[in-house]
Amino acid sequence: MKKGSFFLVLFGAMLWGTTGTAQFFAPENAHPIAIGTMRLAVGGSVLFLLVIFQKRDKSIQWPVKAILMAAVAMAAYQPLFFSAVSVTGVAIGTVIAIGSAPILTGLIELLVYKRRPDRQWWLATVLSIIGCILLFATDGNIQLDPLGFLMAIGAGVAFSCYTLINKQIILKLPSEMAVAVVFSLSALFLSPLLFVFDVSWVLQFNGAMVVLHLGIIATALAYLLFVKGLMGVRASVAVTLSLAEPLTAAMLGVLVVGEVLTLTAIIGVFFIFLGLTILFYTPKKRSVPLS
Repeated sequence: MKKGSFFLVLFGAMLWGTTGTAQFFAPENAHPIAIGTMRLAVGGSVLFLLVIFQKRDKSIQWPVKAILMAAVAMAAYQPLFFSAVSVTGVAIGTVIAIGSAPILTGLIELLVYKRRPDRQWWLATVLSIIGCILLFATDGNIQLDPLGFLMAIGAGVAFSCYTLINKQIILKLPSEMAVAVVFSLSALFLSPLLFVFDVSWVLQFNGAMVVLHLGIIATALAYLLFVKGLMGVRASVAVTLSLAEPLTAAMLGVLVVGEVLTLTAIIGVFFIFLGLTILFYTPKKRSVPLS
């Protein structure tokens, strides 16, 4: 694992963590799925413009099948995640979706690519997931809606597939081009939703600022960093690093929104930090093929 790639993925995940705080400032009539769709539309457009103004080798062979699969996975992730959160609540939906993704990615690597994640990855992943659960733990009775659970797992599968497929795409395309094409197609796939949900809130100042932040910072820049970092780390490691997203969201909730962390949440923060630290300090062993 390349340390520079580690930090690129980590910083990308931290930028994702600003999503919740940004949505806090969105107009009340802004539906989460509409926000997610606008996020992809702006992010994809920014990345597409970035690629247009760059000179590229015209002899590039496009991995069309992989691009379409990655775009479908990312397009599916948005409504699945936001719908799961709306049905099960932020805590349960986030824990299941984000917490399941690393395990699913590790299993897919093992079953499909025949690459066994090492013990250090399992330790770091388990600690981080426990921390995520503690971070979102509530004192009330938790009622798990079956449909919400399935949608959250679906979101975890979608993100895992997106990450694994991107590992193959960036072997043939520059990282910024890979992100631009995938997100532009994802936005195109989700565009019919803009006719279903009210998007008039985008014309309001705070609505426009939220969409611009989510599109440019939390999507275009974040995923560009994530995919660039993906070139130097295994997919399973990258998805575990994405657990820095809820950690960042919790810290911003305290610093910006004025939320107060419970003792359980503080312990959860410590576990996530410990897991990411263990993942960073990789002992020098024999080289392991990147998946």
